[in-house]
Amino acid sequence: MTMLYPATPSSAPPAVPKPLPPSPGNEMRDPREYRRDPGLVDAVNVALLLRQPLMVTGEPGTGKTVLAASVAFELGLGVPLAFETKSTSQARDLFYGYDTIGRFTSKELGTGAGRPADYITYNALGEAIVRANDPDLVHEVLPAGYVHPGKRRSVVLIDEVEKAPRDFPNDILNEIERMYFRIPELGNRAIEADPDHHPIVVITNNSEKSLPDAFLRRCIYYNIPFPNAATMEEIVLARLPGYFPQDADLTLMRDAVKFALFVRHDPAGLEKKPGTAELLNWLSAMLRRGAAPSTSLSNPATRELARRSLSALAKISSDQSRVGDMLSGWRDGARG
Repeated sequence: MTMLYPATPSSAPPAVPKPLPPSPGNEMRDPREYRRDPGLVDAVNVALLLRQPLMVTGEPGTGKTVLAASVAFELGLGVPLAFETKSTSQARDLFYGYDTIGRFTSKELGTGAGRPADYITYNALGEAIVRANDPDLVHEVLPAGYVHPGKRRSVVLIDEVEKAPRDFPNDILNEIERMYFRIPELGNRAIEADPDHHPIVVITNNSEKSLPDAFLRRCIYYNIPFPNAATMEEIVLARLPGYFPQDADLTLMRDAVKFALFVRHDPAGLEKKPGTAELLNWLSAMLRRGAAPSTSLSNPATRELARRSLSALAKISSDQSRVGDMLSGWRDGARG
């Protein structure tokens, strides 16, 4: 079993740093292998046809965030512009930031404040709206050193919008609908996207709290369901191709999927049900620690590796104990 961090202290550090395996994250976020159900495909197409933002909900790990990268990939629009919502986010933050203190300091020190536009930093949707214009039309609002890539359409991801204050979605209603924003620091200059290059907006919501009706009216909505066993197996094969090449024995993968779904439906209930990401990490950890893809969780050695990797599957102390007990009673793809 691979032990990068030993169970007992070493007398001396290694002569050279230990190499670590590459992160599995890149494979898990690859838009080329994004699996989507027919309902999601329809919702994306409706949003594109109606030029409206797409709001997607669902459990963490169901692929909401990667959807934006998948849409951008399939439409040939490059990497999405991402806005990671925080509890302190304000409406302006979605479009731009302005270094008021920096400009004031430059004026006070007499170092030359420069143009007001030089203190602007464009954020996800603001950047997309700027890009949706001919460079000559927006050159006066571009900071020094900004290189406009040429008029183009962009995909914008507004991730985990439920984290924002309640006023956040209300404050961007008109801007989201008309794809424009104003910059008070530049004389209230309005920047509006060319209609033929309107940004494509994907908004994710973990359903932790409801959003205002007026905001939802402006969105196309879809809830991504948790995958069933067959879909989950497809996701695992797509995300971990290095471990399961074509015609490989899939015993461990299928047993792990079956066990994870069994855990999710445990009558006693877990505080936090494992999602797709947890299953992928758990299975990846087992394989990296030496589990053979052709073995079952019923195999004592494989089960021990699975038990020692449970920190990737169950994220709460009481859940880890409960899942450990279920794993101990697992026999031939079912609870013993």
